[in-house]
Amino acid sequence: MFPYPDRRRFLGAGLSLAGAAMAGRAPLAAENWPSRPVRLLIPFPPGQATDTILRYLAEELSKQWPQRVVVENRAGGAGVVGMEAGARSAPDGYTLIASTSGTNGIHPSIIPNLPYDAVRDFTYVTTVFTVPLMIVVHPSFAPSTLPELLAAAKADPGGIHYGSGGPGTSQHLAAEMFASRAGIKLAHVPYRGSGPAVADLIAGNIPMMFDSVASALPHIQGGRIKPIAVTSAARAPQLPEVPAIAETLPGYEAIGWGGLCVPAATPRAVVERVNADVTALLRDPRIAARVLELGGAAAPQTIEEANSFVASEIRKWGDVARAAGVSLEG
Repeated sequence: MFPYPDRRRFLGAGLSLAGAAMAGRAPLAAENWPSRPVRLLIPFPPGQATDTILRYLAEELSKQWPQRVVVENRAGGAGVVGMEAGARSAPDGYTLIASTSGTNGIHPSIIPNLPYDAVRDFTYVTTVFTVPLMIVVHPSFAPSTLPELLAAAKADPGGIHYGSGGPGTSQHLAAEMFASRAGIKLAHVPYRGSGPAVADLIAGNIPMMFDSVASALPHIQGGRIKPIAVTSAARAPQLPEVPAIAETLPGYEAIGWGGLCVPAATPRAVVERVNADVTALLRDPRIAARVLELGGAAAPQTIEEANSFVASEIRKWGDVARAAGVSLEG
């Protein structure tokens, strides 16, 4: 009768050989990938910044890969429907998913019954673009600088109303973080989407809102709204004359972003291939210039940087949501 230790050694050796065989096959799998079309799942309807920029990226990847990248919009539930579908997809490298500041950075802290885990269910490939928000006001609103806005808010606590695209949006939480850091109180007016909020701002029905640079830029250029400050750590290249909030409130940063993720068990070799090809495109001056035209700034990362970034975003917005008492039923 053989002693148990020898049997364990035998099994361990078998597992080691199996692991070595699988490791030997991994590069071949990556070399042969993609052997069929790759799906890019976008959890929003066509036309939003995430859709526009990642659809452009899909076109560029399709020129390089032997198979096309096919965009599928799966909208609903502020991105929850599409992200859940992505999390449940086969981890075979043939489903890429658009990750965003809302679905993967904010939702984990404000939706109690979120049907996916933003950390455990995904591997983040890279951030593709970032887009700052900005404080914009109606031309009739007296403050024209951030110090003037802060002085007005301190003189009238809760008297200044601001609009957003809805409770729990990046606009809402960016404003809550701004008010907390500045020691002021503002009154939130939520809308069903950014469009109605912008329309009311232009009409003068609300004096102020936090909006994306991409959305606000045409209205600023047309003189319909007035810029106060951007929420990125540095000034936005599209509006270099508009200061960053961080110039007055050091350390403040609230950016929107979009990236790529895959189901968590996707082979590492495929994730590395996607990361290498996407980040090479984002570092191409022609591609970066086009992303800028579409309203974002190219933001290539390593796989490790991408996963650390999302984890830090979840922590940051979780702190803001808890301090502001923001919670939505999912």
